[in-house]
Order: sequence, then structure tokens, then C-alpha cells
Amino acid sequence: MSQAAKTAIAPQTLDIRPIAGALGAEISGVDLSQPLSDATIKDIRQALLDHLVIFFRDQDITPDQHLAFAKRFGETVEYPLIKGLEDHPEIIKVVKLEHEKLNFGGLWHTDMAYAEEPPLGTILLARELPAYGGDTIFANMYLAYETLSDTMKKLLEPLNAVNMSNLPTAVAPRKARIDDSAKANSETVLSATHPVVRTHPETGKQLLYVNGAHSLHFEGMTLEESAPLLGFLFEHQTRPEFTCRFRWRAGSIAFWDNRCTQHNPVNDYHGFKRMMHRITLAGDRPC
Repeated sequence: MSQAAKTAIAPQTLDIRPIAGALGAEISGVDLSQPLSDATIKDIRQALLDHLVIFFRDQDITPDQHLAFAKRFGETVEYPLIKGLEDHPEIIKVVKLEHEKLNFGGLWHTDMAYAEEPPLGTILLARELPAYGGDTIFANMYLAYETLSDTMKKLLEPLNAVNMSNLPTAVAPRKARIDDSAKANSETVLSATHPVVRTHPETGKQLLYVNGAHSLHFEGMTLEESAPLLGFLFEHQTRPEFTCRFRWRAGSIAFWDNRCTQHNPVNDYHGFKRMMHRITLAGDRPC
């Protein structure tokens, strides 16, 4: 689409309604199957920065339209461990089948913290849902940092955490998809070291950047030395008052800022299939 065509599209009036005190807002008044103006994209991006995770309902979009929307916010990247759709490798299926007991990503985490440049964000679209359950909970990492004592903040400020792709808590929930959809390099162990206290590159706010799925130990410390403090942080950063909970419907979309949130898909729908399409947006190196 030419620049002239984009600027000719009329802006849509968004209705942005918070769903919880900590984070999260539902946006209506926009049809993501249609081309969006630059002004509308700017408003959606600002809503993401303000609310950390934003939700859209009743979006009947194709994979091409899903990708077109995502690319208005940055470069899309392939997930390193699992194959994407045959015609759309940037889109992976996040699926749990009827006979499976573990769900993909089924624990509190930040996506791909083991990458040198973790994602900016993720855009997840509900394709097939269970009869009940399967909600996703999100947590605000600004609040997780801000509510620490000044003494704890000073302790954490100079620390870096080593993040790994192969921690047992993260490997088990994705094993079924590795078994049936693995990339050739899926057994490669990815590792990256990032600041424990991260500064968001757009808002300039500080946040807590460790997570129970990938953060193994503090750089320069042993596992045993790191475990008590990491355990406290993992417990602290998902306190109920830091969270919101989203109940999916077919055609629902969640778009979260992966730099300042964590999420946890609730595994409470055994015997049912749940299938989502996920697109990942390229990020930058935490600092």
C-alpha cells in the first residue's frame, strides 16, 4: 500500500476501556480486517504503552490480515523452536489437544527472554477454544519493580540474570509441540544475559525483568546463591493486585508488550482443544 493510500484512510474512533486496575484494556470500534490509518495505528500503539496489554473482540481475520496488522507495529520474527504455518512461517500454532495434560507456555513467563533481543510484543488470536477455561492472566512488571523497597531496588540495580531456553519448567509445557512441529535446530540451547532492572525503551520507566520460566541465576553468582532472591522475585512479581485476567472468545486478540509484562495461560480445560495463532514482533536488547 502506498503512503498516499495509507494517509487517505479515515481514522477510526477507538473506545478504550480498562479491564483491571493494574493493566489491560479492551479496544472496540476498530475492524482489523480493514486497512488502518496511521493515526489509528498510533492510537493503538499508545494504548499498548498505556495499558501494557490490549484486547480486541470479534475479529474475523485471515492469516494475511493478522500479519498485515502486526507489521504496522514492527518487524515480525519466526519463533526459534517450532515451525510456523506452511504459508505463513511467522505465525505459529499455540495448541493443546484433547488428550494432552500440559499447555504450551503454561507458566508465568516473558516470551523468549533467552534471546539476545527478546520480542517487543506478541499478537495472539483465538482460533478454537474449549467449552470453558483457558483464560490468560497478565502481570505488570512496572508495578512489580515500583513496589519493592528502596533497599531491594539498590541491591537489584547492578545485577544481571542469565536466561536459558532449556529450563525444565519451560521445556515440559512445549514438549508436545517440539515432538510434532520442531524446527531442525530446536535442541539448540539459547542463552542471554539481561539486566534484572530493565528500562523500557519507549516509556523510559524501570521494570523487573526476570521470570520463572527462563531466569536461571544471577551473573557472577551460583545457582544456590541466586535461588532465594529469585524465588522471592518470582513470587512477588505475580501478586494478584499486579494482574488482569482475560476470558477468550473466538476471534479475540490479545496484544501484549513483552518488555514490561508476564503472562500465564491457565491450564484448566483438560479434554478440550484450544488453538491460537501467535505472531511475534522483533524487539531490542534490554538495557
